Amino acid sequence: MLRDFNGLFVATMDSSLQDDIQTYHGRTMTASADAPDTLDTLIQIICSGDIDLLLFTEADQVRALLDRAAGQDLTAPLRDALRQIAIGSINSSCSDVLREYHLTADFEADQPEASGFVFGMARLAHELVTKKRTAVDAGVDTAYWQRIDMRWPHASDQHNINTESMFLRACRRESTDYTPVWLLRQAGRYQRAYMNLKGDMDFLDMCKIPELTAEITLMAVERLGVDAAIIFADILPILQPMGFSLEYIKGTGPVIHNPIRSGGAVDQLEEVHPESQHYVYEAIRLVRPALPPTIPLIGFSGAPFTLAAYAIEGRSSRNFQYVKSFMYSDPGAWHAFMEKIARAITGYLNEQIEAGVQAIQLFDSWVGCLSPDDYREFVLPHTGYIFSHLIPGVPTIHFGTSTGALLELMREAGGDVIGLDWRVDLAEAWHRLDYDVAVQGNLDPIILFSSPEVIRKRAEAILHKADGKAGHIFNLGHGILPGTPEDHVIALVDAVHEMGTNQQFDQLSY
Repeated sequence: MLRDFNGLFVATMDSSLQDDIQTYHGRTMTASADAPDTLDTLIQIICSGDIDLLLFTEADQVRALLDRAAGQDLTAPLRDALRQIAIGSINSSCSDVLREYHLTADFEADQPEASGFVFGMARLAHELVTKKRTAVDAGVDTAYWQRIDMRWPHASDQHNINTESMFLRACRRESTDYTPVWLLRQAGRYQRAYMNLKGDMDFLDMCKIPELTAEITLMAVERLGVDAAIIFADILPILQPMGFSLEYIKGTGPVIHNPIRSGGAVDQLEEVHPESQHYVYEAIRLVRPALPPTIPLIGFSGAPFTLAAYAIEGRSSRNFQYVKSFMYSDPGAWHAFMEKIARAITGYLNEQIEAGVQAIQLFDSWVGCLSPDDYREFVLPHTGYIFSHLIPGVPTIHFGTSTGALLELMREAGGDVIGLDWRVDLAEAWHRLDYDVAVQGNLDPIILFSSPEVIRKRAEAILHKADGKAGHIFNLGHGILPGTPEDHVIALVDAVHEMGTNQQFDQLSY
């Protein structure tokens, strides 16, 4: 994926953008609402089809351009020409005015600063231009077009690799041209675009709208430049058809209003039919054709222990009192509950595979509260059941947090890739795993709140730990936190792609 304008012709009505556009190797011209002759020139060039991108930083710029065209009876030709070029908007006010004129911004900045706006446009410029032209050539009306309706062209393959995903190769411990990177929670509350899409919508309701979740999934890939997409969904809705009352409460998080605390309650739980999660499969079927051919789609589920912990505790917990008491006091009921959950997860993941995901991740976010002996007795058989009953041929990732003491047991349970959090040394952990699985991780998410320089240094340290061995997928040790600067996330992805080649590790600064 190209990271700058690379010679594209970029027009703007804000002279302060000119230097930044040139910094990212764009050809540029600037018009001004205060200079009618420059507007006339801009209108002529747009109508001639010579402009690739047009950037707006104020709503009045949109009005000035369209009003000037109207005074010359050029509204229709200008609007038709604008529908064929990529349009960038610095904020929602600009985007709203564009819609007044029956036009749509192809990119809206997540940050109001001019430099961040140009940076974001530069990263996506070639993708946006290509997609817009593809749509026009296909006869698509781009006045209100949706990205999920567009197929990414093969010309957009990252790093000029047009054969296969580097992420999938790393999952199989095959050599890669660079270290692939994707991020836990790479779509979410830290993104202003995500919050704009969500609005006042209830989170659970939002997760059940395939078109919306598909758009959110794609938005993160486009914005960040990562090497894999992960379907936007949540781990807990699969508990609802079992009979659990689930609510997401602002400031509290997910709450189960009817947690189970006795063995007798397990018998009352319903078996989960995979079709209960049909909206997830529908979203997968929307996303797959819209992704570049080298960007695979990851499906996922919560692991049995983590789902059981939510169902028993009722909410997040520090000491997992109810879970452990249930487990120790009634092991028969515990295993019956875990078997029921494991069957539900297996069906759910296999349906995701049938719908089109190319890799699977199992999240066991809470299992690190257990000792190795407890894990072996109470968790391993059920997690192992899932991995052994998935449709073969799809790489699997087994992820947990605070699981430094459980790594060997997690490998025994299954997974082609073991996800590592930041509490373990990557080199040491991989050695303990005998290098017979791939590893994923393991930057502390809080590092993303530091400077780009610190982010780069910490990423470099992890790459150094991986030592260029086949089978390392760069990721965080857990999900991106709310409030994380999005530019810092992008800086991390760019740094990994720049530094993470198998040929560079002997040159790192150590």
